[in-house]
Amino acid sequence: MPPQPALRAIGLAPGTRPAQSHGHMDLHSGAPFWLVRNGLDAELEALHRDERCDVAIVGAGVTGALVADALITAGMDVVMVEQRMPGLGSTAASTALLQYEIDTELQDLIAIAGEPAAVRAYQLGVGAIEDLERLAAAIPDGFGFSRRHSLYLASRRHHARRLEREHRLRCAHGLRTEWWDARQVERTYGFRSSGAIWSADAAQADALRLTRHVLARACRRGLRLYARTNVIACETAGRRASITCGRGHRVRARHIIFATGYELPPMLSRGLVRLHSTYALVTEPINLPALGHGGWRGECVVWESARPYFYMRMTDDNRIIAGGEDVPFTNAAARDAVMPERTNRLMRRLRAMLPDVYPELAFSWAGTFAETTDGLPYIGTVPGHPAILVALGYGGNGITFSAIAARLLAGHCTGSPDRDLPIFRIDR
Repeated sequence: MPPQPALRAIGLAPGTRPAQSHGHMDLHSGAPFWLVRNGLDAELEALHRDERCDVAIVGAGVTGALVADALITAGMDVVMVEQRMPGLGSTAASTALLQYEIDTELQDLIAIAGEPAAVRAYQLGVGAIEDLERLAAAIPDGFGFSRRHSLYLASRRHHARRLEREHRLRCAHGLRTEWWDARQVERTYGFRSSGAIWSADAAQADALRLTRHVLARACRRGLRLYARTNVIACETAGRRASITCGRGHRVRARHIIFATGYELPPMLSRGLVRLHSTYALVTEPINLPALGHGGWRGECVVWESARPYFYMRMTDDNRIIAGGEDVPFTNAAARDAVMPERTNRLMRRLRAMLPDVYPELAFSWAGTFAETTDGLPYIGTVPGHPAILVALGYGGNGITFSAIAARLLAGHCTGSPDRDLPIFRIDR
């Protein structure tokens, strides 16, 4: 890893995700100390007694937080356990680009899942961003949420025709997009490309602040949250279930929800996902006034059609987060060994995108993320275990998928299952 200057709180949890979100991964090294000094940790204990509840959630990252908030709002009694401290697994590695667009383009997803399910998955992504916007408005200090546009660049000339088809298809189903030719892209943002899909509906946030603020609110409303508590067994008996934790204490519940990032629950096959290594960086603050007029200033989140793709966004304090350079995951040592070279590649790509800026590296990191064949998350019941549910937001839209999971699982657990739940079932 290149030399790292002293870390500062910059309004986000350093982390990554290919594409947009942020998805789910595990940071390769311990999180900076300032990430956990926000007043929540001092109140948390490990599970020290048996518990009973309506729903037990395993995992206190962004997904678990949003699901817990939705369940408590629906009147459920909820217990949550987390093996680390809240937010310090996949969530701390999230770049928190919030997009309805998933890694699988709509035209390809239609071929895999059929038109109704594919279109609905995209529409649910738009609704999830709206849900997160409402949540941010309801929480004092919010969580760094801000609306943005999205720019999906055609990396090569032969990609442009495909992206034009994609744009027309999205428009036909009510998604707010425009096709920009290469001249319009360069005139507006200074990027050289073969054209781009401009989308109205995107956003960005601070994943760790989101998690901590939502969990703090949930605790005030009755959530019982236990940190440093490892689950060693999960048992089911008909439509009830229990988890056993490291000290032998048990949590019995009507439903157990696993919201564990890329770490699959024990009853699921490892073959359900593919693991990849990914790389990201954050720059020192950019002096925007020195740039004069024109050019990209963070108005949109940017990603590209090449695979693996490059992506970037700008933070509220004018730092740029960029990531990509994904490779198949073999082991953590191999992932981390190529980190300097991958970081250099990202910096060269970033400087090529912004030749008048010449950004300077502040911090870089590597992570592991999981993806499904179709790019959609797994949300719903584990086959053969009706009391066990999952909220596993694999792919490039982890936080957006988390918001979808919160709504769908709250409905399921309160006896009002949503018609959209089958889109994300494990055995689809």
